[in-house]
Amino acid sequence: MDVLISGASIAGPALAYWLGRAGHRPTIVEIAPRLRTGGSAVDFRGPLHLGILERMGVLDALRARQTGGTAMRFEDADGGRLMEMPSDFAGGDLELRRGDLAEVLCEAAAPWTEFIFGDSIASMTETATGVDVTFRSGLRRTFDLVIGADGVHSTVRRLTFGPEDRFVKHLGYYVAGWDMPNEWGAERQCRAFNEPGRLASMFCDGDTAGAFMAFRAPPLEYDRRDLEQQKRIVLDRFAGMGWLTPRLLDGLAETRDMYFDQICRVDVPEWARGRVTLIGDAASGLTIGGQGCGTALIEAYALAGELAAAGGDHRVAFAAYERRFKRFTAAAKRGNPGRFLAPRRGYGIRLRDWLHNRAWFLALTMRMAADRTDLDLPAYSFASASSVRSASDGTTRDDASSAS
Repeated sequence: MDVLISGASIAGPALAYWLGRAGHRPTIVEIAPRLRTGGSAVDFRGPLHLGILERMGVLDALRARQTGGTAMRFEDADGGRLMEMPSDFAGGDLELRRGDLAEVLCEAAAPWTEFIFGDSIASMTETATGVDVTFRSGLRRTFDLVIGADGVHSTVRRLTFGPEDRFVKHLGYYVAGWDMPNEWGAERQCRAFNEPGRLASMFCDGDTAGAFMAFRAPPLEYDRRDLEQQKRIVLDRFAGMGWLTPRLLDGLAETRDMYFDQICRVDVPEWARGRVTLIGDAASGLTIGGQGCGTALIEAYALAGELAAAGGDHRVAFAAYERRFKRFTAAAKRGNPGRFLAPRRGYGIRLRDWLHNRAWFLALTMRMAADRTDLDLPAYSFASASSVRSASDGTTRDDASSAS
């Protein structure tokens, strides 16, 4: 089948890989003109995440790019230590930058996948035999299936199920992140500072430093494509903050690629309608936490596996995929990470630090952050006997592998 996937971050290329292994022809459309480099760290935890990465043949490549995890040190305004979270808290079993992960996954999917960058879906019309898609560029194509892997602000979800505000709940915080030159030395470190309702932090690794900010705010009106407007919001929200914040904000002025979004939760009552379904954060996501990347990886494997098990019958496959994952993803996205990152009151900051300086409470927190993928996932069988053309060198190879 010809399958259109919207989104080239994590779920999209992972799904394209498995669909290609099953003999389908995936196309990924991505609104960004190119893959984003760098970005915040993401992690994988437990044998299920690592096992799927190993089956994809990308585990070694990801380990070669891993950041290794870094302890997060919370400081006072003068740089004194207040509390420290161990590296395993955020780093899991495998941690790396989001951009590096997306690049490796896209390389793995490339032999089977057509990539369209700098474009997006403008409209979709389902017929008895497929989905007629018009792109914003004016391109028109027909696909057998369309998959929304385009995150919390999913275009596919909006076109298929309705406006975003029906499914996305704002959790009271915003986050921003950007890369800048490292002026703090070669030692890997992660440092953070709080004022009520605000967090400023920095991560250093080699020549690059990453700034990460979080702040408490009601829903804000802004243009998601207007970088300068988003910069002004961050500069305004962190004006007058002490510690290293002014130096981090100086780095913001030079960046051309900043991540800015609300902390939110996505809940969609039904994930599929006709020949269209959702995956990853588009279906059920939490901006930070909830093991979103690992969950997206598992869902991609399972969605392609259910299509293979159903002989390509999307009605059977979509229903089985949703039935298997809806309860699992709901359990993974409990809580509000903003409350930990930037407590709204001074006493909340002091209480968080006091508790995490107690061994018993820190041990409890680490257990909660550990692998929670208690999921009985079938060992799907994929078989592709067709010749495929490599996007990188133009050569043709035969992949008759059957894998699970």
